[in-house]
Amino acid sequence: MRFTELDLPATLLQGIADAEFEHLTPVQQQSIPLALQGKDIAAQAQTGTGKTAAFLIAIFCRLLANPRPSGSSPRALVMAPTRELVVQICQDAELLGRHTGIKIQPIFGGVDYEKQRQALRDGVDIIVATPGRLIDYFKQRVFSFDQVEALVIDEADRMFDMGFIKDLRYLLRKLPPFEKRQTMLFSATLSPQVMELAYEFMNMAERVEIAPEQVSADGIVQVLYHVTRREKFALLLGLLKKEKNAERVMIFVNTKIEAEKLDALLQVNDLSSAVLSGDIPQKKRMRILDQFKLGSITHLVATDVASRGIHVDQVTHVINYDLPQDREDYVHRIGRTARAGAAGRAISFADEETVYVLPEIEDYLGFKIPSDVPVDEDFCFTYKRARPKKKRPVLEKPVDPRKRRRPRRSKKPGGSGPGGSGGNAAQ
Repeated sequence: MRFTELDLPATLLQGIADAEFEHLTPVQQQSIPLALQGKDIAAQAQTGTGKTAAFLIAIFCRLLANPRPSGSSPRALVMAPTRELVVQICQDAELLGRHTGIKIQPIFGGVDYEKQRQALRDGVDIIVATPGRLIDYFKQRVFSFDQVEALVIDEADRMFDMGFIKDLRYLLRKLPPFEKRQTMLFSATLSPQVMELAYEFMNMAERVEIAPEQVSADGIVQVLYHVTRREKFALLLGLLKKEKNAERVMIFVNTKIEAEKLDALLQVNDLSSAVLSGDIPQKKRMRILDQFKLGSITHLVATDVASRGIHVDQVTHVINYDLPQDREDYVHRIGRTARAGAAGRAISFADEETVYVLPEIEDYLGFKIPSDVPVDEDFCFTYKRARPKKKRPVLEKPVDPRKRRRPRRSKKPGGSGPGGSGGNAAQ
């Protein structure tokens, strides 16, 4: 089905053409017609399947069809669990809605507190936000929820995982009642927790579910290597040299310490890389992502903070240097490649510490990942070792002689302290 077959406003069709979207993906084909009828939707949709465009198109249609009421309060709200996902949704919204005149404002922590505050005061149509800072502005009465007529909760399962559910419930209670707004909920799984949220805050939501065989996006060639932990970097370096068109590579690890070690090894072996982890300041994270998108950084070493919400075109390879502890994170990680119908490769390493999660991942996928034992030609053992960072010497502070403690006298029998018989007793 083509987008031109839908009854969409001309200004929105121009944005869809600018984004070079022609055919609807399965989740779009199932959810957009329902949304255009004004129905609430609870959709199971994996990353890379086009869900962002689905709910943005529905929101734009609703706002364009209804005249703006008096005032400058927001008319639509999109909630997302991470800053990266907020930024990505806003970028997609700016592209799709560039001819509509609808104003979009991202709200998230770490940057531009006063700038975001002033933007809300000036008036916006759509807010895309993480919960924390939005609640902060709301409690200060910077804006009002009174005119919100459309709500989207994206990555609802991740909201639960990251502990945002209390904040989300607080916001839902402050919004107009569900019969006066349209609500769309998107989640990787429609778990009982997610559906409880739908039953409580949505108006007879229509369920949209993707078949299990569609859990991972089409176009991803997956392969898994069984390798010892000590040989993983040699295998990684060997495969990077052998893989054709490995122009933009995301490498996932489970810990920040492992990310920093791997980044140092890549750099000392003349591969441009950077680390993306949860504790990096937001401005630096955005700068790293921009460099990765532009190609000045070709290898991005990331923890699971980057597995959702980051859309970088033409990621050629995703490498699971560590298998993730959560089976759903595997799907989100490999979903960074083969986006919007493109092709990509996902390479995973199963070592002696992470191989135990493999059956769970394969059960979730619904098939066994093609696996292999690497041969000698796959390894590159002649690589440079990264030098450990030098620790700064700890300088002892000089102790004031007047504050030195005198040694305590022993109180044991035979000692020289009070109660002891001292040397005279020994004689």
